[in-house]
Amino acid sequence: MRSYVPNTEKERLEMLAEIGMKSMDDLFSDIPADLKLDRELDLPAPLSEAELRDLLHAYTVMNEEGGPLFRGAGAYRHYIPSVVPQLAMRSEFYTAYTPYQAEMSQGMLQSLFEYQTVICTLTGLDAANASVYDGATAAAEAMLMLRDNKRRKKILYSAGLNPDVIAVMKTYAHCAELELVEIPLTDKGVTDVSAVAANMEGAAGVIAANPNYYGCIEPMEEIAAAAHEGKGLLAAYVNPITLGALKRPGDYGADIAIGEGQPLGLPLAYGGPYVGFMAATKKLMRNLPGRIAGETRDAEGNRVFVLTLQAREQHIRREMASSNICSNQMLCAIMASMYCCVMGPNGMREVAAQNIAKAHLLAKKLCEIDGVSLRYPETPFFNEFVIDVKNAEAVNTALADYSITGGLILPDGGMLWCATEMNSAEEFDYVCDIVRDALEDMGGED
Repeated sequence: MRSYVPNTEKERLEMLAEIGMKSMDDLFSDIPADLKLDRELDLPAPLSEAELRDLLHAYTVMNEEGGPLFRGAGAYRHYIPSVVPQLAMRSEFYTAYTPYQAEMSQGMLQSLFEYQTVICTLTGLDAANASVYDGATAAAEAMLMLRDNKRRKKILYSAGLNPDVIAVMKTYAHCAELELVEIPLTDKGVTDVSAVAANMEGAAGVIAANPNYYGCIEPMEEIAAAAHEGKGLLAAYVNPITLGALKRPGDYGADIAIGEGQPLGLPLAYGGPYVGFMAATKKLMRNLPGRIAGETRDAEGNRVFVLTLQAREQHIRREMASSNICSNQMLCAIMASMYCCVMGPNGMREVAAQNIAKAHLLAKKLCEIDGVSLRYPETPFFNEFVIDVKNAEAVNTALADYSITGGLILPDGGMLWCATEMNSAEEFDYVCDIVRDALEDMGGED
């Protein structure tokens, strides 16, 4: 109601008279008559604020709201503490952009410094930048980091990466004249470590996801060992929520950690804006794209914040820049750090534990249905898993009739399902009843 301007009829006439007009029709006389509504708007009589809120709420109830969501594939529905969006609404945050003048941008720089600290803590690495556009951009920039550090143009990547991430990497690779080599998955749904070792000659490094696109938890220590034995580096693409339960990239030997920060307090928002995070060992710090906010002391000994590293082309000579990334996604980065600080280590651990437990419970219940099987039964998974079912399209159509978003249908006909802390056991029973009925209705059809 803040934007409502309560001008009286007398006040409106006085304003019209000031500009030489007698009525609102005079004000809009230049608009052709055939474009004007020839009747009064169909609106109720004036309402109080409380009555108006009730009316608008009634309209929203009339709309069909989405039901349970069982799809992830790179963007996930997690609980967001109400304090996160509330604090992010502060004008200092949502109107912020690049902190060019450090002396005028202390609040922004400190916020980015705290974000970097959170990312370093989560990943177990030494330095983090002030974010990039999204997870796919982070992966592509990591690819360039590998090239620049090792002076090699051959990059290995796991077939377990998100297909959209791979597509962005290929776009960057084409322009940078890089050679991308795909490492296949084993029949257990994880990266073939022997193929990594076999292809490391002349390679700058490997990019692999944990968990991978299919939810499988990868043997990251083995992949790191294979990369390092081949004189290359490992860039680990990770879901940050998993780091409340799984080993951190820095702890299993990753040189670079990258990923999509959307699960850290950002809503699905129809696909964005999101935020990509990047962290690296101290040795690789100067290869990080964008910028790094740092802490120092001024001439009077006061704690102050500065842009310690500015490797983008707007700050230094183009031929010396490591990247042309020109936005720090600051608001999204701040929301991510707010989420982590509000949740704390125990909260992050609890969210991760619930994602693991609920995904396994859903998988168990689905696989109790005739005609449904888990594709990788021997492989641990986080909050996503693949099932094989005889008619995935029919299953999702049946679920959609109940406003339920089922698993993502893969090109080979499998279904990638997801469960987070936002799903309940009651929802699992509900969705399984619908899937069971749909498959029974298909009878013996293939």
